[in-house]
Amino acid sequence: MERKTCLEQVRAKIVARDWLPDLRATWGSRKVVFTNGCFDILHRGHVEYLAKAAELGDLLVVGLNTDASTRRLKGASRPLQDEAARALVLASLQAVSYVTLFGEDTPYELIKLVQPDVLVKGADYKPEDIVGYDIVVARGGRVETIPFVQGYSSSSVIARMN
Repeated sequence: MERKTCLEQVRAKIVARDWLPDLRATWGSRKVVFTNGCFDILHRGHVEYLAKAAELGDLLVVGLNTDASTRRLKGASRPLQDEAARALVLASLQAVSYVTLFGEDTPYELIKLVQPDVLVKGADYKPEDIVGYDIVVARGGRVETIPFVQGYSSSSVIARMN
């Protein structure tokens, strides 16, 4: 059997959302963690957040906003990197098991497909206000928040560049 190159292994972590139910079935009893975001200009805060999220389970699935949904959420000047570039950068991180795109303003439908055991967002949210809380808690999972790294946000990085 031919060994995949490093780049092929990274690209294999980017999956179509319609593959998720079949993938989920293969994960068995492994604890699945889910988070989502735009992840435009990956920075230290993102890396620490994703590493901490990954430590909460066995697999970390990242829902990535498409370019269109990022523009709706962040404004016409965003994203700075297209969705293919953002997905590849995220998939290259050791902490990230899978990346999948979603075009809605919230990941609610994606969370229904993934059926995570742990749902993670930043500490600026109250757990019960996080989109998908009802799905995860109803199946016996939990919702966690992770504090931000002070001084590291995409907006602050962009502001320093200007």
